[in-house]
Amino acid sequence: MLFRLNNVPEDEAEEVRALLTENGIDFYETHAGNWGVSAAAIWLRDASRLEEAKSLLATYQEERASRVREEYRQSGSAGLKRGLLGELKAHPLRLLVYLAVVAAVLYLSTMPFFYWGR
Repeated sequence: MLFRLNNVPEDEAEEVRALLTENGIDFYETHAGNWGVSAAAIWLRDASRLEEAKSLLATYQEERASRVREEYRQSGSAGLKRGLLGELKAHPLRLLVYLAVVAAVLYLSTMPFFYWGR
Protein backbone atom coordinates (compact mmCIF):
# COMPACT_ATOMS: atom_id res chain seq x y z
CA MET A 1 0.00 0.00 0.00
CA LEU A 2 1.40 3.36 -1.02
CA PHE A 3 -1.27 5.97 -0.33
CA ARG A 4 -4.51 5.91 1.67
CA LEU A 5 -7.44 7.61 -0.03
CA ASN A 6 -9.68 8.05 3.03
CA ASN A 7 -10.60 11.73 3.46
CA VAL A 8 -8.30 12.78 0.60
CA PRO A 9 -9.58 15.52 -1.72
CA GLU A 10 -10.29 14.25 -5.23
CA ASP A 11 -7.83 16.70 -6.82
CA GLU A 12 -5.01 15.36 -4.64
CA ALA A 13 -5.89 11.75 -5.51
CA GLU A 14 -5.90 12.67 -9.22
CA GLU A 15 -2.49 14.33 -8.89
CA VAL A 16 -1.06 11.24 -7.17
CA ARG A 17 -2.46 9.01 -9.91
CA ALA A 18 -0.96 11.29 -12.59
CA LEU A 19 2.41 11.33 -10.78
CA LEU A 20 2.56 7.54 -10.71
CA THR A 21 1.46 7.24 -14.33
CA GLU A 22 4.02 9.82 -15.51
CA ASN A 23 6.79 7.88 -13.82
CA GLY A 24 5.68 4.53 -15.21
CA ILE A 25 4.74 3.04 -11.85
CA ASP A 26 1.98 0.47 -12.22
CA PHE A 27 -0.70 0.73 -9.51
CA TYR A 28 -4.26 -0.22 -8.69
CA GLU A 29 -6.88 1.16 -6.32
CA THR A 30 -9.19 -0.28 -3.74
CA HIS A 31 -12.29 1.53 -2.56
CA ALA A 32 -13.86 1.83 0.88
CA GLY A 33 -16.88 -0.23 -0.14
CA ASN A 34 -20.55 0.39 0.58
CA TRP A 35 -20.11 0.95 4.31
CA GLY A 36 -16.71 2.64 4.19
CA VAL A 37 -14.92 -0.01 6.22
CA SER A 38 -12.46 -1.30 3.62
CA ALA A 39 -9.08 0.26 2.89
CA ALA A 40 -9.46 2.86 0.18
CA ALA A 41 -5.91 3.13 -1.08
CA ILE A 42 -3.49 3.15 -3.99
CA TRP A 43 -1.41 -0.01 -4.12
CA LEU A 44 1.65 -0.85 -6.20
CA ARG A 45 1.70 -3.94 -8.38
CA ASP A 46 5.50 -4.13 -8.21
CA ALA A 47 6.74 -3.96 -4.60
CA SER A 48 10.33 -3.43 -5.79
CA ARG A 49 9.40 0.13 -6.84
CA LEU A 50 7.94 1.03 -3.44
CA GLU A 51 10.91 3.15 -2.30
CA GLU A 52 10.95 5.07 -5.59
CA ALA A 53 7.22 5.69 -5.33
CA LYS A 54 7.50 6.79 -1.68
CA SER A 55 10.25 9.23 -2.62
CA LEU A 56 8.16 10.69 -5.45
CA LEU A 57 5.15 10.93 -3.15
CA ALA A 58 7.13 12.67 -0.39
CA THR A 59 8.41 15.27 -2.85
CA TYR A 60 4.92 15.78 -4.24
CA GLN A 61 3.41 16.21 -0.78
CA GLU A 62 6.01 18.81 0.19
CA GLU A 63 5.29 20.76 -3.00
CA ARG A 64 1.54 20.46 -2.50
CA ALA A 65 1.73 21.60 1.12
CA SER A 66 3.70 24.71 0.19
CA ARG A 67 1.35 25.43 -2.74
CA VAL A 68 -1.78 25.08 -0.58
CA ARG A 69 -0.27 27.26 2.16
CA GLU A 70 0.51 29.95 -0.41
CA GLU A 71 -3.01 29.78 -1.85
CA TYR A 72 -4.40 30.15 1.68
CA ARG A 73 -2.21 33.19 2.33
CA GLN A 74 -3.23 34.77 -0.97
CA SER A 75 -6.93 34.21 -0.30
CA GLY A 76 -6.51 35.91 3.08
CA SER A 77 -4.70 38.90 1.65
CA ALA A 78 -7.24 39.20 -1.18
CA GLY A 79 -10.10 39.31 1.31
CA LEU A 80 -11.62 36.03 0.15
CA LYS A 81 -11.25 34.38 3.54
CA ARG A 82 -14.12 35.16 5.92
CA GLY A 83 -13.97 34.97 9.67
CA LEU A 84 -16.77 34.06 12.05
CA LEU A 85 -18.42 37.47 11.85
CA GLY A 86 -18.32 37.40 8.04
CA GLU A 87 -19.94 33.97 7.97
CA LEU A 88 -22.66 35.10 10.38
CA LYS A 89 -23.40 38.14 8.21
CA ALA A 90 -23.46 36.01 5.06
CA HIS A 91 -25.82 33.36 6.51
CA PRO A 92 -28.07 34.93 9.19
CA LEU A 93 -30.83 32.34 8.79
CA ARG A 94 -28.37 29.53 9.47
CA LEU A 95 -27.33 31.34 12.67
CA LEU A 96 -30.96 31.57 13.81
CA VAL A 97 -31.53 27.87 13.14
CA TYR A 98 -28.37 26.93 15.07
CA LEU A 99 -29.38 29.13 17.98
CA ALA A 100 -32.86 27.57 18.03
CA VAL A 101 -31.37 24.07 18.09
CA VAL A 102 -28.98 25.00 20.90
CA ALA A 103 -31.82 26.56 22.90
CA ALA A 104 -33.97 23.45 22.40
CA VAL A 105 -31.20 21.12 23.51
CA LEU A 106 -30.48 23.25 26.57
CA TYR A 107 -34.15 23.40 27.47
CA LEU A 108 -34.72 19.67 27.06
CA SER A 109 -31.59 18.77 29.01
CA THR A 110 -32.27 21.11 31.96
CA MET A 111 -36.08 20.92 32.15
CA PRO A 112 -36.20 17.75 34.31
CA PHE A 113 -34.02 19.34 36.99
CA PHE A 114 -36.38 22.29 37.38
CA TYR A 115 -39.42 20.01 37.78
CA TRP A 116 -37.75 17.75 40.35
CA GLY A 117 -37.60 20.60 42.85
CA ARG A 118 -41.39 21.06 42.92
